[in-house]
This record gives sequence, C-alpha cells and structure tokens, in this order.
Amino acid sequence: QQLGDGVVRSIAMGASDGLSRGLEVTNTNQPISVPVGEETLGRIMNVLGEPIDEKGPVSATKTMPIHRKPPSYEDQLGGNEVLETGVKVIDLICPFAKGGKVGLFGGAGVGKTVTMLELIRNIATEHSGLSGFAG
Repeated sequence: QQLGDGVVRSIAMGASDGLSRGLEVTNTNQPISVPVGEETLGRIMNVLGEPIDEKGPVSATKTMPIHRKPPSYEDQLGGNEVLETGVKVIDLICPFAKGGKVGLFGGAGVGKTVTMLELIRNIATEHSGLSGFAG
C-alpha cells in the first residue's frame, strides 16, 4: 500500500529474512496471480499459487489475479435444477442448486469439515463432478 512521499506499507507473503525498514523496493505494477486451469485440479496451493503438496511445480499456462471484478449476476445465475448431494438432511431441508455456490457455517466441532468432505466425495463419485475448496 503506497502511503505517499515514497513510503510503502506491505505484508510479507514469504520468508522475511534480511528485510528491514528503509530498504528500497520495486513496484512491479502486477497483482498477485495464481495458476488456473485443469493443471491445478487436485493440487494444493498457497495464496501466492505456489504448490505446497510436494508434487512439484504446477504446469498451468494461464494465471489469474486473486483480486478482480466479480462476474455479473447474469453470469452467476445458477440453474433451477437441484443437485442431489447424497446427504439426506441437506437434500430435504436446504437443497443446493446445480452449478451454484454454497457456504458452510457453524461453530467449532459441529461437523463442517466432515460435511464438506462428504459433499465433495458424493459429487465426485455420483455425478462425475468437480469441486473447488478454499479456506
């Protein structure tokens, strides 16, 4: 963040060995970008797009900035088709729209991770679908 008069405030997103106040910095004029595409499926990356799953570098040819304009509402419109999750209570009480987004909220120890893993497994095995997870 440029504060003016040549002063910059920043956050270290990696190792900070050797950093100190007053060092000269270079503005790249580039946003933080991460790899995208089929090559990233099944990979675990940090916020900088660096692989942390010990499977080597991500071979994606395309990158996208982590901060960008959201898609229009028209582009986000989910279908009116219901996604069968395989979790009976979800399918009955709060069915999910196919192609939509889902937020899972709850206190500590209530089963959010177990529910999420069950959803991902069911979607992959029953619908041959893809799931993305961030958090």
